[in-house]
Order: sequence, then structure tokens, then C-alpha cells
Amino acid sequence: MAAARREAALGVQRRDAAPSAINLPARPHALRLAGTARRASGATIERSRSAYTFFLLPHWPAERGSAPGPRADWLQLAAGSCGAAAGSAMGPKRRRAAPPAGEEKRGKREARAQLSAALGDAALRERAAAAWRGGEPLRHEAAASLEPAPFRHGVIPGFLADPGFAEDLRDELLGLGFTGRRNDLLSLRQSEELGGRPEPHVAGLRHALCEEFRAWLAAVTQIELEPTIDISCAKYEYTDVLLCHDDELEGRRIAFILYLVPPWEKSDGGTLDLYSTDEHFQPQHIVKSLVPSWNTLVFFEVSPVSFHQVSEVLSEEKCRLSVSGWFHGPSIVRPARHIEAPVPRSPHIPYDHEILYEWVNPVYLDMDSQAQIQEEFEERSEILLKDFLKKEKYQLLSEALESKDIQWSSRGPANKRLYETAEEDGLPDILKKFLQFLRSEALFLLLSNFTGLKLHFLAPSDEDEDAGEGRAPSTAEHGSPKPEEAEHHTDSGPNQPDQPDNIPEAPESETQNGSGAPVCAGELRRWTHGHYTLVHDTQATEFALDLLFFCGCEDWDPEYGGFTSYIAKGEDEELLTVNPEENCLALVYRDKETMKFVKYINHRSLARLKKNPNRTGFWDFSFVYYE
Repeated sequence: MAAARREAALGVQRRDAAPSAINLPARPHALRLAGTARRASGATIERSRSAYTFFLLPHWPAERGSAPGPRADWLQLAAGSCGAAAGSAMGPKRRRAAPPAGEEKRGKREARAQLSAALGDAALRERAAAAWRGGEPLRHEAAASLEPAPFRHGVIPGFLADPGFAEDLRDELLGLGFTGRRNDLLSLRQSEELGGRPEPHVAGLRHALCEEFRAWLAAVTQIELEPTIDISCAKYEYTDVLLCHDDELEGRRIAFILYLVPPWEKSDGGTLDLYSTDEHFQPQHIVKSLVPSWNTLVFFEVSPVSFHQVSEVLSEEKCRLSVSGWFHGPSIVRPARHIEAPVPRSPHIPYDHEILYEWVNPVYLDMDSQAQIQEEFEERSEILLKDFLKKEKYQLLSEALESKDIQWSSRGPANKRLYETAEEDGLPDILKKFLQFLRSEALFLLLSNFTGLKLHFLAPSDEDEDAGEGRAPSTAEHGSPKPEEAEHHTDSGPNQPDQPDNIPEAPESETQNGSGAPVCAGELRRWTHGHYTLVHDTQATEFALDLLFFCGCEDWDPEYGGFTSYIAKGEDEELLTVNPEENCLALVYRDKETMKFVKYINHRSLARLKKNPNRTGFWDFSFVYYE
């Protein structure tokens, strides 16, 4: 039966809507354990160090972009600021623009692109090479500048010598077809690969990059660059963003971005932000922001520390148009990926069923209601329980979350997540008690009833279910084990929650987490403009029950972001979206190959300030339970 449960975890079913809400009659009753949940096989997004599969979130408006068709078409680079994100892949085989062999092969329609005269200055080239090699800055504002920190990069203003060519190039690019890209890492509109485009100015730029500029870069960086490039065009408009990534993919050595933007200010957003890194080669802080400028080219060395982002475009009128890509060369040895320490997990704490009657809407304590919930959960592997807490308790929680005394800490690193988590020691008492509720033995048992998972020793074993012995006593009778059943219990009562050693251990063979008894891990999080989480290649995947409880999200619009998406390996679309909703408990069972992320919260979310000047975001209690 356990195997059957695993086979039916959230996976193959496509879910375009929010989790189902259940409305049940209020008939409070003692808890009972029902059957086990069926789950459909799952999947996950697959990433290399810097390669991921693009997918389109089905619920985004059609004008934001539609699916391009065959899977191969998704494996295009996410260029625009420095190309595809930590993880954007060109697929196993790179598609590149090859330079024409000669003028006769370029054809009559190709326009010749003349580059900045500074690139032909031999003395300046030698100075630039010495500065690059020695890790020293070179500042020549009228021609080119190089900087060694936070990683080696350069800026060339007036890259195209002929202003008319740059304008014609812009017009050609704006006439191309663009496809919306939406996933955990980015929101933008992107052209097809420009390697084979016949437009005269596009072809002329491509030839100049592959020939004259490649030779200059090779001389300055001393990297043997291949005579072909990856190149595409991207448009960033209001709220578009490309989050922190390093551009690393096999063979990429130099990234470049040519900006073709209107007059641009830092307040317009869309800056190219460069990160410092720590001793583990993880991004720390933004230490430099480059503001896009017309006909300016930025390039940088792709390395384990080349973390950067395109900040959210805040202008509602301007379009951030750019051409970008990579030069390739010999691969270099990369350090091993840093593996984060696992989040501590703990068994339940010994609170009996009384804590449920204190907190939970009586609707959900009714035996028939729980059976209905489990039936729904068996079909979908997810459910949304509205008005889960008693109104008075929810009101107290909401008021406490507004407290200025709560200490919030930012969680990173930025290539994996950015949000705030509360320091539990300094929380108001009502919030501490709710966290105890989420870790309580009684809730573990209630979740077993809702889902059929074995999250409590009273939950029926697979053998019991197969033999038709699935009915368990209610928590009113068995909120805690009887003395003869609890050899591992001491005299501690429910008023001593900080002694997890008092919890009896289930046999290891009956659990999935390998630690014996069912366990959980969780935190209180605050979400505001600019926060997100990303799918990353070191993200642990295993069978687990996710619990999300939302507060302070009245009038929250999915267009703001902040929703949790579940995605699957080998698929270009989401399995499920969970939108923040007041006083709602979301439960999602996922398998070993299903991943999740919280979508970047964009500038539109600040519209809520008009109704509530003190409310910039929302909170959630995020917990994961393991059998």
C-alpha cells in the first residue's frame, strides 16, 4: 500500500487551477483515521549547474506569451541581459551563428557593421589585455573600461560606430516575432535564435561579432574563442525580470549584451546587477549595478562566481531591448557545487486533541468531513481547506504578525531564494503557540486523517489496511499513547513541548524519511516585493506532504506573483499552482521528482498599499511533513 501511495503522488496530472476548496457542514466529532491516499506519478524539472527547462505557466494571460510548440523550441537561450539564467539551456547541442566565409557569401542584402574605432587601437588593446591579465581596472570612458570586481567585465560605449546602423538594427529586431518566457527564474519576451536570420542589419551585427569583436576579445582575454556564437534578442517590459544566475554551461567563456534602449535611468529598473560571492562560490550581495545605455556593449567572463541578474523593469512605458549571447571556448575545471546543510527535522511534540479544538474550525474535526477530505485528496494529491482556523484565532494571528517586535532575517543565497523568515525566540506568544500547534502530535494525526499518510503511530499500517482493519480510535481517546503503549515516554505532559525525545519512535521500515518516527520542518515566512524561490540543481526531492497556511493576503492578485508552483521533470508546464488565500490551509503531497518554487513578487503588488498603507505583502507558515 505504501508503494501504491508513492505511485500516486502529485505528478502526471496537469493542474491549471488552484487547489480544490472544500465546504463541509459543521458537525464537530472525534477524529478517526481513514484510508490511504492514491497519488499519480510525479516528475521534476531537470537542471545542470546552469541548465534548466523552460516552461510556460498556463494561467498567465495570453498576451504575455504562448507556448511555442515542440519541446525542442523551448531549449532556446533566455538572453536579454546576459543570457539564459542559471540554468538556461541551449539543449545538448549548441545552435550557433557561424560567420560567413566571405563577402560573396554574405549576400548583397547584408549591411556592414562598423565597430567603435577604439577596438582598432592597438595600444588600447594591449593595455586592456594587461589589465585583464593582472586583475586591474582600466578606465577609458570614451572608449572602453574594464573592471576586475566582483568578476572580470568590460563596458564599450558607442559599440556600433554608425548611429544609423544601430537605429536600423533596432527597427529590424522590433519587427521580429517574440515569445513570452515565464518560469521560476525569468519573465521576458524573447526572439528566436538570431544565428540564421536574414535581416541585413542583424546579419551584419552577427558577422562583426564573430569576426572583428571575437578577435579583439581573444586578444584581451587570452581565451581561444570559437568562431561561432549563441545570439538572440530579448524585450523586457514592465515587471519583467531575470533573477540571479551565473550563466555557466559547458563551453561558455564570454557573455555579451548590446543595449538598444531609449534614454534610461536607474529608477526605470532593468539594471544589470553584479553579485559578490562567499567562500563557497555562492552569491552574497549586489555590489554593482550597470544601467542600460543606448548602443553600449557589456561583456564578462563566465565563471563560477559570475552571478548577476536583470533587475525588474519598473517603467511602464519603456522597453529594454537587447541582443545577447555567448562566445565559446575550451572548458575549464569548475569547483564542486556547494551543498547546503539540510534543514533540521523534528518529531511531533506531545500535545493531545484538545489543541485541535482550541484552534481548528469545527467543520474539519467531523469524522464524515475528514472522510470527504481524504476522498478528495486521494483523487488529486492536494486540497485547499478554507477558513481552517477559528475566526477569533485567525484574527489574533493576523494582529500578531503586524508586530514591530518580530525579528525578520533575509534568507538566501539569491541563486536559490530571497525572502524573510522570523526568529522564533522573539515571537509574540500567540505565534509561538501556533507553531507548536503545527508541530503537535494532534495535528500529525489530523493530517493523517486528511491524507491517509502514516504521519502518526495510530495511523493504520499497510498490513492493517490490506486486512480491512483500517479504522483507528479517535484522538479524543488516543491523542497521546496509553502508558502501556509508550515505553519511550517520560512523565512529561503536553505543557512540555520542547522535549522531542519523549515521542515514541515508529519502526524505520514504516517511514519514508529513514529517521524512524514521522518528522516535520517548517518556518514562518514574510513575502514582499522582490521575494522569490527558485528551482535549483541541489534541491532535495523526496516524498513529502507540504503544508502552507496563509495570512494577510486579502485582495492578493495572482498577477502579483507570490504563488507556489509545482513542476515536473521532463515537462514544460506546471502541475499545480497554489495561490495565497486568507485563512486557508493548502496540502500538497509530492513525490521524489516533483519540485516547487514561489514566483517572484513584482512591482504590481505595491498597488495594495492604496488600500492598506502598512501591508506590502503577506505571511505564510510553511511546513513539510515526512512519513
